[in-house]
Amino acid sequence: MWDFWSTGFPHGGFNRELRRLNQSLVYSYIIAGGDRALLSSQEAPEDSPKLGMLSLKKVCEGKKHVLFIGISCGLSAPFVAGQLDFCLQHPEVYTPVLVGFNPIDQARDEHIPGCTFTFRSVVQRMQELAKSQVAFLINPAVGPEAISGSSRMKGGSATKILLELVLSAAHAATFTNTPITYEGILQDMRAYEKTLDITYTQSEGITSLVEAAGQSLQRGRRVCYLGWGSLAVLGLIDASECNPTFGAGYEDVRGFVSGGYRKLDNSEGPLTSLGPQFCIAHEDFLHFILPYLNNQDTVLLIYTHTDDVSEVAQLAHKVREKTSNLHAVYHHIDGHTAAAVQQDVINKLCLSTLKITWPTPASGSSLHMQWELSTKLVLNAVSTGAHVLKGKIYQNHMIDVQVTNSKLYRRATRLLQKLSGHPESKCEEALLKTIYRVDKLTLDVTSSDITTHTHTASKRTKLFQHPHVLIRLHWCHLGVCCRCRSLLHLPPLPRSHIQLESPPGPEV
Repeated sequence: MWDFWSTGFPHGGFNRELRRLNQSLVYSYIIAGGDRALLSSQEAPEDSPKLGMLSLKKVCEGKKHVLFIGISCGLSAPFVAGQLDFCLQHPEVYTPVLVGFNPIDQARDEHIPGCTFTFRSVVQRMQELAKSQVAFLINPAVGPEAISGSSRMKGGSATKILLELVLSAAHAATFTNTPITYEGILQDMRAYEKTLDITYTQSEGITSLVEAAGQSLQRGRRVCYLGWGSLAVLGLIDASECNPTFGAGYEDVRGFVSGGYRKLDNSEGPLTSLGPQFCIAHEDFLHFILPYLNNQDTVLLIYTHTDDVSEVAQLAHKVREKTSNLHAVYHHIDGHTAAAVQQDVINKLCLSTLKITWPTPASGSSLHMQWELSTKLVLNAVSTGAHVLKGKIYQNHMIDVQVTNSKLYRRATRLLQKLSGHPESKCEEALLKTIYRVDKLTLDVTSSDITTHTHTASKRTKLFQHPHVLIRLHWCHLGVCCRCRSLLHLPPLPRSHIQLESPPGPEV
C-alpha cells in the first residue's frame, strides 16, 4: 500500500507478477484527489489530513497487516501526514514508511488546521520509532530540482527507483529464496545508473523533441503522446503534471493509452463520464483529436519492440495523413530484428525516431523498469523544455501559478520575496491583494486562514502568468496596481523574448 505521485503507477507491474505466480494481489495505492488526479490537477485535497486518513482506512478495511508507504517529496503534504499519524496510532496493523527528499529539520512545521500535529512532529515521532524498526524513514538527498519546486522530475524518478528496488528485492526473497544483500541492492542501483547513461546518449535527439514540442506550444497548438504498455502510463502522468506545474490547459499536452482504462487498471475504473480530458484510449484520440491536427501539432509515439509494432505503424499512417510533425521513442534490445520491417516503415513516417538500444538483460522485469525510467526522463525533458520555451519559467521558477493549496500559497509568497527582496509580510500582502483583486485589504481578508485564501484563488485565473507581473510587483513595492492586474491576462512570452524592461512610470 502506498500514497504516490509521479512514480509511474508501479503497483500494477507488481500485481501482474503476483498474478503470474498465482498469488493474491496485495498492492494498492491512494492518491490525493482520487484517480482523477492521474489525469487532471487536484491540488486542494493535499491539504486535508482527515481525507488522507479516511482514504487509508477505507482501502485497508479488514486488513490485519499493512505496510504503508507515504510519499511526500518535500515532507510537507498534510494528506500524507494524516495517514502517517493514523498508522502510528494503530501499530498493531500498520507499519508506516515515509519517503521524501528533504532533511528532517526541513519538514514543514506549520500548524495544520484541525490537527494537533505538524508534518515535522509526525516525522520526529517516526524517527524515534525507526530505532526499533516500528517505522521507517527513507529521505536521501537528491539535490535541487531543475525547475525549483518541480518534484515530478528528480523526486518522482528517485521515488520510482526506491520503490522498485525495495519491492523487487522483497519479491525475489519471497518467491525465489534470493537473499537480500547489500551487494544485490547496489547492483540493482547501478543498473538504474546505467539507464541514465544509455538515455542521455540520446541528448541530441531529445533536444530535437524539446524544440518540436516547444514550437507547438508557442503557436498555441498541442503535444500528444500515443503510448503502448506501461510506457503509455508514463506519458499519461507526464501530461497530467503539466497543468499544476506550468499552468497548462488540459489540451496542451495529452497522453493516450493503447487499451485505455483496461490497460491502466486504475482503482476507480473508467472515468470517461467526467469529461473529454478523461478520455485516454487511442480510439478517443482518433475520434476527438486527430481530425483537428495540423503540422503545428506534435505527436510522439512511445513503445518497445515487445509491443505490437504493426499496430504502432498503422496508427502512425493515420497520424501522418494529418500532420508531418510525427516522432517516436522506441526501446529495443540490441540484435533484436523481429520487428525490423515495421520499424523501417515507422522511421520513414516520422520526422525523428529516438531509438534507444539496450544490452541483453539478465531479467526481463528489470529491463522493463529501466525502459520506464528512461521514458520518464525523456518525457519530463520534453514537457519541461517545451514549457520553458513557451515562457512558463522565469529565473528557474514556475510562474504560471494558481494558488490552490497551502504549499502553493507559501511558494508564491516565497517567490515574490526572492524576486523582489521585500519582507515576507509585504509579499503576502501583495499576494492577497492579487487574489482578492483589491488595492486595500479588509479585516475579513487579513483574519481569514490560508484555506479561505486558496479557495478564493482557485476561482481566479493564474496569478503570475506573465513574467512582467513579477517585475512590476517589485517596482510597485509590491502594491498591486491596475497596470499589474491588467498584465495577468496577457499570454506568456516565449523564452527568447523575456527581457527586463525599464521601470514603469508612476501610475495615474
